[in-house]
Amino acid sequence: MNIDLEQIKNIDLNDVSRWPKPFKVGVVILICVAVLGAGLWFDTKSQLAALETSRDKEQELKDTYTRKAHQAANLAAYKDQMEEMKRSFGAMLRQLPSKTEVAELLVDISQAGLENGLEFELFKPQSEKPVEFYSELPIKISVTGKYHEFGKFISDVAALPRIVTLQDFSITPVKDQPDILLMEVTAKTYRYLDEDEIDALAKSEKEKKK
Repeated sequence: MNIDLEQIKNIDLNDVSRWPKPFKVGVVILICVAVLGAGLWFDTKSQLAALETSRDKEQELKDTYTRKAHQAANLAAYKDQMEEMKRSFGAMLRQLPSKTEVAELLVDISQAGLENGLEFELFKPQSEKPVEFYSELPIKISVTGKYHEFGKFISDVAALPRIVTLQDFSITPVKDQPDILLMEVTAKTYRYLDEDEIDALAKSEKEKKK
């Protein structure tokens, strides 16, 4: 199949019918190759994308399997940890006084101050603040005394069998009494809510969200 160079020069691109047969065949072959190549490219491209997606999914499944296999292998340890957490939680819950024990706890806190030589300027329980299954009871305290007496008082409060936290410390000298200091602090004690109080709190939260 020979194509005369002179014939190529004289080809009218707008008149396909007068093209030399070899030239027509060549053009058809080129078009077929181009179409076939484009089809293969786009088809292969989509297949490569699908393959990459499958590989990512495979890795994700492998990671999930590895994680769950690890969890299954350590299931007994997890159960033991849960039991230990329940015991610890129960012990902490027992450190929260009930409503009837709060008054006794307040007496214990004030008694700890008096036994360490402190003089109370203010001992004022604030309004309770319910939080989930327990309630916070802040107490504003102002006492006068010496620095080491403050330290003993704080140590005794920390040693109480019930949970009490001391926050927002402020210690300032008392005017005209160089050896005496004024300590202002907020003590927080906690009590657990009974079932009726928890239900009332949950109902109140639902009403707020409406």
